Amino acid sequence: MAAPDFWDDQKSAQTVISEANALKDLVGQFKSLEERYENLEVTYELVKEEPDEELQQELEAEVKQLAKEFSEFELQLLLNEPYDKNNAILELHPGAGGTESQDWASMLLRMYTRWAEKKGFKVETLDYLPGEEAGVKSVTLLIKGHNAYGYLKAEKGVHRLVRISPFDASGRRHTSFVSCEVVPEFNEDIEIEIRPDEIKVDTYRSSGAGGQHVNTTDSAVRITHIPTGIVVTCQSERSQIKNREKAMNMLKAKLYQKKLEEQQAELAEIRGEQKEIGWGNQIRSYVFHPYSLVKDHRTNTEVGNVQAVMDGEIDIFIDAYLRSKLK
Repeated sequence: MAAPDFWDDQKSAQTVISEANALKDLVGQFKSLEERYENLEVTYELVKEEPDEELQQELEAEVKQLAKEFSEFELQLLLNEPYDKNNAILELHPGAGGTESQDWASMLLRMYTRWAEKKGFKVETLDYLPGEEAGVKSVTLLIKGHNAYGYLKAEKGVHRLVRISPFDASGRRHTSFVSCEVVPEFNEDIEIEIRPDEIKVDTYRSSGAGGQHVNTTDSAVRITHIPTGIVVTCQSERSQIKNREKAMNMLKAKLYQKKLEEQQAELAEIRGEQKEIGWGNQIRSYVFHPYSLVKDHRTNTEVGNVQAVMDGEIDIFIDAYLRSKLK
């Protein structure tokens, strides 16, 4: 940052500044944890010398809180794969089931938005297709923040809901599915060649969520990658050029993810692993009825407070999954 030509490339400079700020924040967190640990040591010595029940209870509560924060800090340090630090592109796609599944997608959209806000991340809606009666047919979010992809890669998969449907007059129990796709956002930090003859670009008017979100010009962009059939859409900007640029970055991310998955599938074949990807293989179940429970099927982590989870309290599942991958 001290280099004389640092500001010659504004985009690159901003990236470096973001990385520097993230590192400063990490060091700041470590110093704070270290200081609090030393203070607790002093308090512990005091309680040992002169027992005081009130002070001991205070000490125990602070030790629990500090242990929790140490665990969160440790997890940040473990997010060291190549693109963990990147922003994340998260997509939600309802399964069969019409309005019920689309409503479930809107509930998950709220859950991820709440989670991101609690983390101090910024959420930008890149594409939004509303459901006919309620909910969303599909939505794409850009979640901006240090390690956003590192955390959210734990959410990739099928999410299953069991509840009494508010859209069923008979009050029957329904099971709905929504798939969640997560890829890192790439700018210039990845080399993926996309030839002009491999893509089809369509422009259309933004559908948005209504009001100011709806554009009167054909600024929304849909790009189809012909060899793979991958489709990306972006309508977050008023400028068609900016939407195209964002859509191309999304396409690069999806192509990179596909390449990774192909490599992993090849390795699994060599090892003789059998893995099916389908609606039956949900990563997590959210049961509202006949009892209240959210269970992650990969780690067996369970939470009885469904409402807290729907309000964005999903760190317990992310933490358990990421730690399980390190074993």
